[in-house]
Amino acid sequence: MAAIATTATQKSHALLTGGTGLAYTVAALSVREGTALSLIEPGQVMAQRIQPDVAERSAGVTYPAVYVYCEGVTNQLREKFRTFSGKVSMAMEARVTHDRIEKLTAALHLYTAAITEVLDTHRGDWGNGMFYTGGYKIEYGPVKHGGRNFVQTARITYEVDVSL
Repeated sequence: MAAIATTATQKSHALLTGGTGLAYTVAALSVREGTALSLIEPGQVMAQRIQPDVAERSAGVTYPAVYVYCEGVTNQLREKFRTFSGKVSMAMEARVTHDRIEKLTAALHLYTAAITEVLDTHRGDWGNGMFYTGGYKIEYGPVKHGGRNFVQTARITYEVDVSL
């Protein structure tokens, strides 16, 4: 089961850091919306689950930051004679910081839109028996102290179907 979680996390990470990933999508969204957004470089997308305060103290995080991780694996045994046929619950967290509280949420909404746009454009077969049918849920967290003064997080959850 661990290999399934790792493979799904790596594939999700590759989608965000690839040629049509966040760097491309954020730039296009910035032009389309007429706003100035900081680009998200591949080094700002991490394949791990870490609390914001721990990340700031230990890793010296650069904002905006995106974290990709597996929340859980469910083997539903929907297909006979398969070792695994079920779902992998995935999450992506976008974290944004700003020194002005009124600009924080608007920027977070735009970065969240960029992440969901990447997911939308990569619906279908992900290879290795993984298939993303679409659909996600977004949860916005409260504004907290951190980063350059304030930090806010949005969590996008989605499921990947797996058949091995």
